Amino acid sequence: MAKQLKKMRNGSKTRTPPAKTIRSAGKLRSASKPGGKPNTDPKRVAAILAKLDEAYPEASCELVHEHPFQLLISTILSAQCTDVRVNAVGKMLYPKYSTPERFAYANPAELEQDIRPTGFFRNKTKSIMGASKKIVEEFGGKVPQTMEELLTLPGVARKTANVVLGSGFGIAAGVVVDTHVMRLSNRLDLTHHSDPRKIEQDLMAILPQDKWIIFSHQLIWHGRRVCVARKPRCVECNLEKLCYAKDKTYSTHS
Repeated sequence: MAKQLKKMRNGSKTRTPPAKTIRSAGKLRSASKPGGKPNTDPKRVAAILAKLDEAYPEASCELVHEHPFQLLISTILSAQCTDVRVNAVGKMLYPKYSTPERFAYANPAELEQDIRPTGFFRNKTKSIMGASKKIVEEFGGKVPQTMEELLTLPGVARKTANVVLGSGFGIAAGVVVDTHVMRLSNRLDLTHHSDPRKIEQDLMAILPQDKWIIFSHQLIWHGRRVCVARKPRCVECNLEKLCYAKDKTYSTHS
């Protein structure tokens, strides 16, 4: 009997995934229509884009910056930190470190304290100083304007590179996929992926290239203002009729 109970306990452990995994997977599935592929019918995608244009015609990057280099630094600082806090830190940071050279050859301990409020300040200091040094020594003090070159900078992955290219230079090389874009693109059934790179590929395949930059800004604004994660304000959402997420707080669907 004891052996049978032990076997049952071991078997249940093998078959039952952790509760956290179930919850996170459930969030993703609940954002999509059950079964099949994402609903990316061109007419539906066009309707979503039209509604986003209607709601957020002037959507833009909310990281305050005067030039692409400041935007690069602020984007690195924004990892696991709000734009509001990054902007507050930037007000004191950029007068002190006014050029790439000053960041590149800063006192690491001092820079760490200057950016401490943004969190993960040690890793961010390494990335900022490394990226700045490479810009100074290999790119003539100018932020590179290609995806390939930006990805060679320490601390820069596709999201950061897309932010800099799109909002810093107006170059649509890809789609920024942050937590809001990831959540809402699944919620609107434009993708079924959770990996940012795969989501970006899905979005690039269905969106006109001239919408790649503003689309991300619009989804980010929508995610912050209306479609908030904990309790979406569906009654205020002009995309409600195009959305069939299971956790909607209001629905006109039958």
